[in-house]
Amino acid sequence: MTLKLKPLVAECFATFALVFIGAGSVVANNATGGEVGLVGIALANALVFAIMVTATMPISGGHVNPAVTFGLWLARKIEGPLAALYVVAQLVGAAAGAFLLSAVFPTGAGSATSWGVPRVSAFVTLPQAIVIEAILTMFLVAAVFGTAVSPKAPKVGGFGIGLVLLFDTLAGGPFTGAAMNPARAFGPALAANDWTAQVAYWVGPLLGAALAAVIWGWFLLPREGPGASRGARQVVRARCGPRPRLLSLRRLCVVCVCRPGRSPSATRPTSGSFVRGRRPRSPLAT
Repeated sequence: MTLKLKPLVAECFATFALVFIGAGSVVANNATGGEVGLVGIALANALVFAIMVTATMPISGGHVNPAVTFGLWLARKIEGPLAALYVVAQLVGAAAGAFLLSAVFPTGAGSATSWGVPRVSAFVTLPQAIVIEAILTMFLVAAVFGTAVSPKAPKVGGFGIGLVLLFDTLAGGPFTGAAMNPARAFGPALAANDWTAQVAYWVGPLLGAALAAVIWGWFLLPREGPGASRGARQVVRARCGPRPRLLSLRRLCVVCVCRPGRSPSATRPTSGSFVRGRRPRSPLAT
């Protein structure tokens, strides 16, 4: 299997599992007369999400959510074309999970719950539901940035992210179903042909993901290098030799001094190494 296809299969499979178990817990709760309960539904969603994110993180990054992919795209952590393919894979996996659920779970309970479609409570309006979903998703995507994207993140796999689903579902589940994931709402809606309040589960999560991307991408994520400027980061990414070395001259010049086939001692100052009219110094000078 090609390297480009593996991440898409991973995202499809993980989202399939999330919808089958997450929506399945809602159907099971109805079939058992409420024995699963809100806590059981929250645990089912949190555990399957945490395990699927952990399992697919080395392959695809463990997004398992179009809102997460959208937030990472806004923060320039994934290219646009690949992000679009991720979303398609996630929606396909969600649809497959919902249709399989409708084929094997009790029809009566499934029909009563529209196969686990999240519901907006009568206690909140549609705009309120959008805001609730946005806030809950902001917490989720913030956990993704803080525990998976940040180079200083603790090594907890996807369990820090999964725990957000637990407390988000306990807090917001009674009012919106706490989907926090357009794919989680899309799959069951497609299987049941029930698109009630579907806008809340797209607009809300995408807004929340955008807020988290702004907060973390602009303020909280550590910089790519100690004191590195934008120019320095660009040179770091450039292929300037087997062992590149970067030197900064008073914030105005960044030179790469280990070029292929040349030793550092053979390197001479470039025309860009002047600093505010001063005489150029050797790049190796301390």
